[in-house]
Amino acid sequence: MSSGVSSSTDKIIVDKSRSHRNKAVSKAVRATRERLQTSGKGAQVFDRDMLSLHINTMLQGALILPLFVAVVAGAGLYISGDARLLPWALLTLAAHSINLLLARRAARVEWTAEKTKVWRRRLLVGQLLLGGCWAVFASGDCASCGGEGFYFYKGAVLLIAISITAMGNVMLRQASLIAFLPAIAVLALQAFLSGNMLDLGLTGMCATALALFHYISDRLHRSSLTLMSYQSEKDDLIAELEVAKSVSDEARRRAEEANLAKSRFLASMSHELRTPLNAILGFSEVMAHEVLGPMPNATYKDYAGDIHRSGQHLLNLINEILDLSRIEAGRYELSEEALSLLDVAEDCIGMVQLRARAKNISIHQQFEPNLPQVWADEKSIRQVLLNLLSNAVKFTSQGGEVVVKVGWTAGGGQYVAIKDNGPGIAEEEIPVVLSAFGQGAIAIKSAEQGTGLGLPIVQAILAKHDGQFILKSKLREGTEAIAILPATRVLQSLPAVEDTPAVEPRRRSFA
Repeated sequence: MSSGVSSSTDKIIVDKSRSHRNKAVSKAVRATRERLQTSGKGAQVFDRDMLSLHINTMLQGALILPLFVAVVAGAGLYISGDARLLPWALLTLAAHSINLLLARRAARVEWTAEKTKVWRRRLLVGQLLLGGCWAVFASGDCASCGGEGFYFYKGAVLLIAISITAMGNVMLRQASLIAFLPAIAVLALQAFLSGNMLDLGLTGMCATALALFHYISDRLHRSSLTLMSYQSEKDDLIAELEVAKSVSDEARRRAEEANLAKSRFLASMSHELRTPLNAILGFSEVMAHEVLGPMPNATYKDYAGDIHRSGQHLLNLINEILDLSRIEAGRYELSEEALSLLDVAEDCIGMVQLRARAKNISIHQQFEPNLPQVWADEKSIRQVLLNLLSNAVKFTSQGGEVVVKVGWTAGGGQYVAIKDNGPGIAEEEIPVVLSAFGQGAIAIKSAEQGTGLGLPIVQAILAKHDGQFILKSKLREGTEAIAILPATRVLQSLPAVEDTPAVEPRRRSFA
C-alpha cells in the first residue's frame, strides 16, 4: 500500500483520512443556534424592525394615495358632477398628511419596546382616520346618474383602495381591516335600508375583497417575519464565527510564535549542548580504554563504557533535534554545488555496508548510467541517503536484502529509491512515522530504537531542495522510500566532444 506524503515541514501528527474542524467554531455555532431556537419572545423580537419597515414604506410611497384621490375626485366629478367629492378629497388628503407627519416623527425616534407599542397604536389610529374618509366616500350616492354606472364607479374605487392599503401596510397588521371596516359597515347599512340588490352585491364584493387582501397581507407579513428571523440567525452566526475565528487566529499566532521561539532557542544552543557532551564522550572513552592506566575495579570500566554509549546516543539525538530546529527556524542554509547522485549513493552504501554484512543483508544497486549532475547540498543529500539506508538495514531481518535505485523521474528529475523486504509499516502508521519523534509498532518492539527524527529531517531537507519524499509500505512485504529532486535541479550535460571519450562515473569499493 502506498501513501504519497507532502514535503511540508509541519511535524504535527495529523490523521489525513479525516477532515478536522475547528472545535471552538463548532461550539459557538451550536450555542448560537440553541439560543435562537429556544428564544421565547417569538415574533415580538422583530416588532421594532417591522414597524421601521412600515414607516419607510409609508414615506417612500407618500405620493401614491394623493394621486389616487385626485383621480377618484376627477372621475367622480366627470360622472356625477357632484361637488361634494372635493371636500371629501381634501379631508382624505388631510388624514393622509397626518399619517405622514406621524411617520416622519416616528422615523426620528430611538426605539424601545415601550415606544414601539405606543407608535404602533398611533399609526393604527391614523389608519382609522383614513377609514373614516373611505366610509364617507362609501356613503355617497348619485340620484342624477341613473343606471348602474355609479355603482361600478364606487365599487372599482373601493376595490382599488383596499388593494393599495393592504399592500402598503403589510408590515402593520390589522391596518387594512381598521381602514375599511367602517366603509363596509356603511355599505352594509345602506344595503339593509334600501334592500337594493346592487347595494347588497357591492357590500358583498367589498367585504370579500377586504377578507382576501387581509389574508394575503397576513401571509406576506408572516413571510417577512420568517425572512427576518433567518437574517437575524445568519447575522448572529456570522458574528459568532468571526469571534471564534479571531480567537482561533490569535491562539494559532501565539502557538506559532512559541514554536518559532523554541526552534530559535534550540538552534542557538548548538555549541552549549555539544561542548559538554564531547567532553563526556572523550573522557569516558579514555577511561573505558584505560589510556592513562588500568582501573582497579572492572565495574568502573563497564560504567565508563555505558557513559560513552549513552552520551553518543544523546549527542546523536541532539544533533538531529538541532538540525530539525534550524530547518523550522529558517536558519538551515544550503551550500549548493554540482554533484552526482550516483557517487553520493555509492559512498553512502559503503558507509552502511559493514552493518549490513553483520546482519547478512545484501545491498543491490540498480543505477541508470550516465546520469547528469544535480545542483544540491552534498552534505544534506548524503544525510538523506544515510538516514534512509540506516532505516532499511535496521529494520530488515537477518538474511534480507536492500535494493538501491537511482534514475530518472517521469518529469525529468532524478530519484533515489531504497527498498527493503523487512516487516513493513501499517498504512495508518505512516503519518505517525513521518512526524517528529513518531515511531511505528515495529520500531517500538525492535531492540534498535531510534529517535524518530530521521524521516522528518529527510522531508525537511527535500523540501528545502523543492523536492518530494514518498513512503510506500505494506505489512510483511517491506518498505520503499523514494527521495525525488525536481527537474529544475538537474544540470544538463554539455554535448560530447568527438575526440574526447566520455567520463565514466567513478566506482568505489569498501570493505
